[in-house]
Amino acid sequence: MMASIEGRKAFPRQRPPFPSESGLWGKPTNINNVETWANVPIVLDRGSARFASVGTEKSKGTKIFSLVGQIRNTGLVEVPMGLSLREIIEDIGGGVPEGRSLKAVQTGGPSGGCIPASALDLRMDFESLAKAGSIMGSGGMIVLDDRTCIVDLARYYLHFLEEESCGKCVPCRAGTRRMSELLKRMTSGLAEEGDLARLESLALTVKTASLCGLGQTAANPVLSTVAHFREEYEIHIREKRCPAGVCRDLVSPPSARPAGKKERP
Repeated sequence: MMASIEGRKAFPRQRPPFPSESGLWGKPTNINNVETWANVPIVLDRGSARFASVGTEKSKGTKIFSLVGQIRNTGLVEVPMGLSLREIIEDIGGGVPEGRSLKAVQTGGPSGGCIPASALDLRMDFESLAKAGSIMGSGGMIVLDDRTCIVDLARYYLHFLEEESCGKCVPCRAGTRRMSELLKRMTSGLAEEGDLARLESLALTVKTASLCGLGQTAANPVLSTVAHFREEYEIHIREKRCPAGVCRDLVSPPSARPAGKKERP
């Protein structure tokens, strides 16, 4: 963003120096998003103690989540930091539709992670989400039921992240592309034994060696889903089968597909 304002190509730079020391035109710069600025009038009007009384010890105030997916009540919900995932999904969202079962909740947008149904008591604050392998991000919260293929979901997000990479650093530029390719192989029935280990190793490299936040979080969709749904990956690789019946190449051969249908990216 600062590079764009200065008329340069929108590439990240090595830090330090951090923007607070040397930012826009070399001057100390404070960068905050709109959500942070929206809290300023509340703090000024009601005082910092009142603001800090809501939330957890380290995550103060409220958070707006975009609650969508396979859930009865969708929409924007504002809740105190630290509310459990179960309270948001079941009490506010009304749970998944009748006849379906909750499989996971994806938080934080494309760079976020998947939290399994077994972890519904997770507190929605920055520290708890980080420990679970996800992020809060802009507040995206997608509820997934048993009709969701976790491997295909990871493939979808990696394709997006591959397209969004600015291409400056090799770990992100090449790493997101290669992770996307490996996931596409898995959903197409072309994966080999050892591809899952390669995917995990590559994800860790991208996470630790990328220059900016996009690359550093691009591994989250892979690492979180592999950690909680490894068996589903192994079924795709070893049995060439999609338990959710989503991956077309693992459900029906190409010759059996209707003519005129375009392949997904």
